[in-house]
Amino acid sequence: MIANTSNMPVAAREASVYTGVTIAEYFRDMGYNVALMADSTSRWAEAMREISSRLEEMPGEEGYPAYLSSRLAEFYERAGRVKTLAGQDGSVSVIGAVSPPGGDISEPVSQGTLRIVKVFWGLDAGLARQRHFPAISWLSSYSLYPQSLDQWYRDNIAQDFPDLRTEISTLLQVEAELQEIVQLVGSDALPIDQQLTLEVARMIREFFLQQNAFHDVDTFSDLKLQYEMAKAILTFQAEAKKAIAGGALLEDVVNIPARTDLMRGRFEKGYQEKINQMVSEMSKQISESLEVN
Repeated sequence: MIANTSNMPVAAREASVYTGVTIAEYFRDMGYNVALMADSTSRWAEAMREISSRLEEMPGEEGYPAYLSSRLAEFYERAGRVKTLAGQDGSVSVIGAVSPPGGDISEPVSQGTLRIVKVFWGLDAGLARQRHFPAISWLSSYSLYPQSLDQWYRDNIAQDFPDLRTEISTLLQVEAELQEIVQLVGSDALPIDQQLTLEVARMIREFFLQQNAFHDVDTFSDLKLQYEMAKAILTFQAEAKKAIAGGALLEDVVNIPARTDLMRGRFEKGYQEKINQMVSEMSKQISESLEVN
């Protein structure tokens, strides 16, 4: 851990980031896989701005030095995987936190970072207030790696893994659009199919995206379990659509016990082995709700 405080010289604030990445490269060259967390690059950029002003350099946007973007690029490009001189594999993964004043990501440090990195996790204060953790906004966050990784997912997880991910992302975007209508007229005014979409999106948020880092079981979920959970949600949606088209009531379909068991079961050990059985039971209960009606 390389740390500096606000009462240390401004040069130390700038140097600490370079010190951290140099040590990371040292361990990488020994064949280790290193994760480097820089918190925050905004403070580092402010230190550069202060040094630049004292050197009477020509200021750029918002007083930052004109070379801000190139310095950010030079830092992030030191991440990557290499083959060491000893023939081993080593890597450095850089995670940089940007903390712009007032959360305004239109300022130069945020924009310079977004132009360089290919993955962005946007934290959402609204989700944090709702106690939804991790509070990562699924609407503003993005990754430019899917095309590179899709084949790996198909080979190692499941053939339809990328398709499930796309479908879930689309459902969350549709929900965001529907929420604007719901705030005006209420969810009861929506057609049944859109009400079902809201319920499925709620399952995605509470069952799939929300996670308790302090829980013994829920603190970790491997990719295969994530695939099974995503598939379970979309299975519920498909079965519910069939049942509603056949005359079942949305309330009866949504309130089946197996759906509740599926969502709560993730906190129990051995959930991965039982999830397929739970999904089968859920499909059975949805069919029974259709027969009752």
